[in-house]
Amino acid sequence: MKGVNGKAIDGSKKKWRVLVTRRIPRAGLERLEPDCDYRVLAETGVPAQADVVRAAAGVDGIISLLTERIDAAVMDAAPGLKVVANYAVGFDNIDLDEAARRGVVVTNTPGVLTETTADFAWALILAAARRVIEGDDEVRAGRWRTWEPEGLLGVDIHGAVLGVVGFGRIGQAVARRGEGFGMRVIFHDPGRPGSIPLEELLRTADIISLHVPLTPSTRHLIDAPRLKLCKPTAVLVNTSRGGVIDQDALAEALVSGTIFAAGLDVFETEPLPPTHPLARLKNVVLAPHIASASRATRDRMAVMAAENLLAVLRGETPPNPVVGGSAGGSRNDAD
Repeated sequence: MKGVNGKAIDGSKKKWRVLVTRRIPRAGLERLEPDCDYRVLAETGVPAQADVVRAAAGVDGIISLLTERIDAAVMDAAPGLKVVANYAVGFDNIDLDEAARRGVVVTNTPGVLTETTADFAWALILAAARRVIEGDDEVRAGRWRTWEPEGLLGVDIHGAVLGVVGFGRIGQAVARRGEGFGMRVIFHDPGRPGSIPLEELLRTADIISLHVPLTPSTRHLIDAPRLKLCKPTAVLVNTSRGGVIDQDALAEALVSGTIFAAGLDVFETEPLPPTHPLARLKNVVLAPHIASASRATRDRMAVMAAENLLAVLRGETPPNPVVGGSAGGSRNDAD
């Protein structure tokens, strides 16, 4: 087996066999080269699940992206699998129970993307609240004629109430930025001191920012009944996982004026079908899952994933375990 760079494997040293489900930044691949015979399955796009299963045959470790399902079928193909290093904070793409049953360590990349993701959440907040995309469209299309006293009126951020749902690393980073706008910050995160009920947060907040992992208890956490609790001037932003929101209910709320606007970086099905009602609405800002997409952050994520994987293969405790390896990884945020 050859590495992705095509170099012959040095027969004098046994190398671990590693599957990288999709190309990650070079900084991470360079960490693997001295010790691993690795294969990058997909240079671009999302590989078919059947291809992931075939490519996993006989590997010692996997670096996976959130777009690939690492389930029993994948683990069956790799009976000697020791570690799945997810190139993400979230890990809802991995069957954690199955991994634990088989003694497979699962890791993630927490912390490294916190500030970058919080920056982008604020990009969505500002763009949605102040109708930036609508204004850009008017200028480009030649529809803008002059300054209008009531043209493209948005909602104020300064002095408003920021409601953060999920108060882990990213949620707290978003809250710190809100304080800089003179906002009053409230949050919902059961078990954390100061947390308030979700329904109270939805009734009170002017800006609602979601930062929870996707689990059975958070799927469609924001549904039609809860959207009806929101202020008609509220702005809802999601940089966590698409399934946290009932997208059909959100589209209806945006059309009816139940809420003012939304900013979405993630969707229940990715990519978002262009025929979905959300894609036709002007009062929603849509982004292609790029909250962590700065060059420096994506490089750091790649290095962290590689170092997690290598630590397990060497018999060491990985820096960021989720399952196995003295598991204690971040479970509060998702990206």
